[in-house]
Amino acid sequence: MSARNSHRSYGRVARLFHWTTAALILLAAPLGIIANRLPYDTAQSLAFKAQVFSLHKTLGVVVFFVALGRILWALLEAHPAPLHPERRLELWVARLVHWMLYISLVAVPLTGWVHHAAVTGFAPIWWPFGQGLPFVPQSEAVAQAAGSAHWVFTKLMIVSIILHIAGALKHHVIDRDDTLRRMTLGTLAPANPVPARRTALPLLTAAALFGLGAGVAALPRGEPITTTPTVAAAPAGNWQVSAGTLTIGVTQMGQTVTGSFANWSADITFNEVATEGRHGTVTVTIDTGSLALGSITAQAKSADFFDVAAFPQAVFTADILPAASGYEATGTLTLRGAEVPVTLPFTLTIDGDTATMTGQTSLDRRDFGIGASYGDESSVGFGVVVDVDLTANRS
Repeated sequence: MSARNSHRSYGRVARLFHWTTAALILLAAPLGIIANRLPYDTAQSLAFKAQVFSLHKTLGVVVFFVALGRILWALLEAHPAPLHPERRLELWVARLVHWMLYISLVAVPLTGWVHHAAVTGFAPIWWPFGQGLPFVPQSEAVAQAAGSAHWVFTKLMIVSIILHIAGALKHHVIDRDDTLRRMTLGTLAPANPVPARRTALPLLTAAALFGLGAGVAALPRGEPITTTPTVAAAPAGNWQVSAGTLTIGVTQMGQTVTGSFANWSADITFNEVATEGRHGTVTVTIDTGSLALGSITAQAKSADFFDVAAFPQAVFTADILPAASGYEATGTLTLRGAEVPVTLPFTLTIDGDTATMTGQTSLDRRDFGIGASYGDESSVGFGVVVDVDLTANRS
């Protein structure tokens, strides 16, 4: 049996591509479904969930490259003539299904890969070439778009696979011809096969179906994505925040995950000249439900972590004091029902009536009862890094 195709049969390379792809899909698809449904209420269950997701993602990357090789081979090689060239509608549907399979074999893993690259989180791809993709920024908007497209494209892939299998069984059981045996055993078609007329319409139809699927994926779902933090002005102080970011960094499964709160407000009273050793006061109110933390956002908002349903706000109240390298806000952070002393060192630059501030501090999640069931750092680190950057105007 030749490695290359002929007008009478599929070669060894085409058959190897076909069955390798089928085996990878039959492994990767169920793993994705299982991984999504696995719980993560303990450190052990989270670690197992991450491993299943990593295996799913890694197989998806393999599928992507195998599919590219398979499509390239199919485009360069001769295509065996059909056994029933007179059945024009059947041939048209078969080619449509084949093009849908080819497109889905690239689109499904690629959109999943883009989603992975656009967010930070656990479950890395098991390979040595990094977790990002060129031209794919880390962005919640990109992640949501890619995730939605991935979900829609998997459904088109499933439909294509079902139709493909149904067609093969129809040929084998009802027609009793050699269509299936050509791909399994390399069986030759009759001598002097009649080639079918080639047309681009099945490809164009398949592309249109996936384009329609991309349009469906782009439809808004639920709350719109907030890409710019909303900083509510606080009227009581003598400085009004005009722009800023409030971000946190945590470690999960050995990887740094960075996120931010989209909605928060700061009530700032500050004077350049200290009175009784104090420059002023600050009260920061944070909407914990506005947290976006990469691929683990839902987990971070759950009852075992921030528990945003029971504790929708966190409040930091502090005095602004002079420090050796600038200033520090020393006070109390009320989060998840716990009140913990916190000091935030920061630098401040004032240019006329505009001030820019940058600060960073570290917290221990255990002080607030966050992730109590994760007793060690193998799954979730104890430390949380908080960064604040803001611009304020004197009122």
